[in-house]
Order: sequence, then structure tokens, then C-alpha cells
Amino acid sequence: MTNLQTQELRKSAIQFLEQNPQQRLQTLKLLGIGRYEFLNKIQLNEANILCIMRFLQNPQQLKFPNLVGADLSNLILDEVNFIRGNLTNANLQGSSLVNADLLFANFTKADLRNADLTGATLNETIWAEALVTGCQFGEGSGLTQLQYEYLKLQGAKFTHLNNVD
Repeated sequence: MTNLQTQELRKSAIQFLEQNPQQRLQTLKLLGIGRYEFLNKIQLNEANILCIMRFLQNPQQLKFPNLVGADLSNLILDEVNFIRGNLTNANLQGSSLVNADLLFANFTKADLRNADLTGATLNETIWAEALVTGCQFGEGSGLTQLQYEYLKLQGAKFTHLNNVD
């Protein structure tokens, strides 16, 4: 990708993030990626400009959410579908992901401090070096015993002990 293409993509990403939620949703629908409605909520900052650039780069081939380094902090993302989502280095601090579908999601080095994952589906998730102090887990399913123990050691909170497969 040439520098000019990158600059144009960056400009488009900034313009997208400057829109109100209704305008953003319309843009996402026009691109055929209206299912990523959560992008209506993210704020305009450098991390999210880069994130939106990836979404805009080739929307027709977008299969799973690439949220590497995205700032999703303090958002209500209840029931969101992040199946096979790459959330490496993402900031989810203080966010609510109640009943979210997080199958195969990669949370490597993600910041989930004080997030709420109550009821989330967590099968095959990756938690390497994730910050989970104060992160609330509830009746979601899919964590292995090893993951449960690791997350608990890292400061995660579990309201139910029967959420481990």
C-alpha cells in the first residue's frame, strides 16, 4: 500500500469516527459490515483510527473482527459477537461484555481490568498476559480449569464456581 493510499485510508477512518452513531451505522451498512454495530460507540483517538483503517481497507473480505490495539474502554458491549476476534493489546478496561459471544477470541496482552464478562461464552479463548484485575466472570461457559486458575491468580473475580468446563 502506497503512502498516498494509507493517507486516504486514514482520512476516511477519521471522517468515519467524526460521524454520529446513526451516520456510522449507515456507512457500515453501505460497506456490508453493519454487523459490526459496536463501531458506532468507539471514540476518536489514534488507537481507533488504526482499527477503523483495518475495517475500511477491505470490507468485502472482513470475516472476523480485527481489534488489535483498539480502545474499547468503558463501553457497553453486551451481547456483542467477537467470535474469532483478535483483541491483542486492546483496551477493554471498564467495559461491559455481558453475555458476549467470545468464542476463540484472542485477549493476549489485552486490558480487561474491571470489565464485566458475566455470562460470556469463553470457549477456546486466549488470555496470555491479559490484565484481568477486577474483571468479573459469571456463568459464562468455556473456560478450562487451567484458564480459570490462571485468571483467578491474575485478580479476576468469579461469581459462580461452576463456569469451568
